[in-house]
Formats: sequence, C-alpha cells, structure tokens
Amino acid sequence: MTTDTVETQADLVALVGSRLCHDLISPLGAIGNGVELLAMSGAGMSPELQLIADSVAAANARVKFFRVAFGQATRDQRIGRPEVVAMMAEVSQSGRLKITWAVEGDQSRQMVKMCFLALLCLEAALPWGGDVAISETAGSRQIVAAARRTKPDPELWARLDGKGARVSPAQVQFALLPRAALDAGRQVQWQITDTGAAITF
Repeated sequence: MTTDTVETQADLVALVGSRLCHDLISPLGAIGNGVELLAMSGAGMSPELQLIADSVAAANARVKFFRVAFGQATRDQRIGRPEVVAMMAEVSQSGRLKITWAVEGDQSRQMVKMCFLALLCLEAALPWGGDVAISETAGSRQIVAAARRTKPDPELWARLDGKGARVSPAQVQFALLPRAALDAGRQVQWQITDTGAAITF
C-alpha cells in the first residue's frame, strides 16, 4: 500500500465526524416527521409536542453544522451560499449567537469548515451570547464577534497558535482550526477583549 492511499490521522478523524453526522440525520428527521404527524392527527401542537419539535430542530441544525465543521473537506468540494446562509439561520435560531454570513458566492468546503470551527471557538468565549459577522476582505476571512461581555481564556486561545495545554472534548475546535488552516496554507490570527473577539485567516 502506498502512502497516497493511507489516510492520515486527521483524515480518519474527519471521516468519523462525517459518518456520525450522516447516521444521525436520518433518525432526527424521522422524529421530526413523527411529531408533525401527531400534530396533524387532531391533537394539535401541544406544549409537549412543541418542546420535542423545537429540540429536534435544534439538534438537526447542530448536526448539519457539525458535519461541515468536523467532517471531511477537500479543496475541490464546494458549498453554495444559500446552503451556508440557511445553516447559519438555523444555528442562530436555536443557539446563543446571532450569525451573519456576509461572504458572497459559493465557497470551498475547506474554507467553510474553517469558518465553522472559528465560530465554535467564538461560541466558547461568548457563553452569554453575542453577534457574529463572517466576512471576506482581499481573500482573507474575518469572523468577528461583539457581546456585552466575553469569557476570555488566554491559555485555551493560545492553542490557536499551537501553544497552551491539552484541550477537552468541548474545546477540540481550538486544536482542529490550526490544523485545517495549515492544510489550506493559511495562518490563524486572533484577538479577544472583554466585549468581543475576532479570528482571521
């Protein structure tokens, strides 16, 4: 077997992410369809059914997001702007962050993956919520967040520079983003203050 056919550790991690998300989408969709059928059966949308429907919608949005953030992404794969905007709207509706995707045109899946990982990094710094805008200037991507207050963790954010301590499962995006940027030939830059944070690459 040649080295061209042997998956790297990062490839395998991404494949596992893609597989898990792929297998979860179908049962979540089935639950959502079941809730709709129950609501149409004459019982109406009770508070209990509404809670289930909202939870399923939030889980669906998160799994779609994770499929891009943690799944496999090659340089030649593309994602249309409408699909990305729809994912941002779904995640914003069910999460703490209000996200604006201001990048025009279709994007490489690799670039969108990096943006999603950056969003997860910002989410960790904004436990009380905030507004995030993703834009492009001269080929660089800027993911900028504003909030009433943030939760800075300099040691954790140092992971974006390849420094700092080991990360927990909830912080894995801080280890994955520098790897993804390196694969794309880009360098991650970041800053965080008491009322905002920004990541560029």
